[in-house]
Amino acid sequence: VNNAYLSHLQHRIHSETNQTMTMISILGSFVFLSALFQQGEGLSPSILSRRAAVSALSTAVIGSTSLAPAAANAATEDKTKRSFRRYPSIRFIAALGDPNSSSGSGSETWGLWRDDPGPRGVYLKDYDRRLKSNNNVAPAGWTFDPSDWWVEEHGLIMSTPEPLPRKSINKETKEVVPEKQYVVTGDRDITTVLTVRDDGTWELEKGSLYDVTHLPCRSAAYRGDTCAPMNANLKDFPVKPGAEMPVIQGCAKQDYAVLFVLGEAV
Repeated sequence: VNNAYLSHLQHRIHSETNQTMTMISILGSFVFLSALFQQGEGLSPSILSRRAAVSALSTAVIGSTSLAPAAANAATEDKTKRSFRRYPSIRFIAALGDPNSSSGSGSETWGLWRDDPGPRGVYLKDYDRRLKSNNNVAPAGWTFDPSDWWVEEHGLIMSTPEPLPRKSINKETKEVVPEKQYVVTGDRDITTVLTVRDDGTWELEKGSLYDVTHLPCRSAAYRGDTCAPMNANLKDFPVKPGAEMPVIQGCAKQDYAVLFVLGEAV
């Protein structure tokens, strides 16, 4: 009987310890967000996640706890004496680079969607009816670019992203700074700061490009004079998380990693 009681007591202590550590992790996320985002009107109830509405609290707990220690040390380091403005909804970076690297070049080829491009997209099967017949203007208002069109993992044609801004303004001197910083995450273990510079170089303060890639999001640009949506094999969609986007006959394909962007330095 005593052995059974001791076993029960040990199990209870272990369970309560795990609950306590979970609460500490959640509190660490709140501390991180408070330290990181020093401006704005507070956390919105929810922010648009890829293909679904994800609560801001869930994103914070999952993505930001790994930065809590860095945020705690920020007060003692000059480079971390900065503030960030959170976006009202998630933005999306289309990035190219070695997934195992934490720095590189070529960010001048990266793109930015300020809104989730998936829900605003048009399925490949509906190209003739919803794009071509409407002078290449999608129901959501964006214009299809026949020379540079993008598709996501479910077979939705998306708007072409704008070039990723790589300059910022010093809020004190009002001078143009040849770099820009974003808070990025793959909605997994790591949330960190991405710096992109006007010369095309980029670096992450923590983790690799793979670590901040949202794996379920697949994205590719299709280009070429003979490249057309009707050449796509609809059976190739949806694409599995982490897999390459399908080849489309007559097209030069370029796969891009998709990063969630939570805010930017101000």
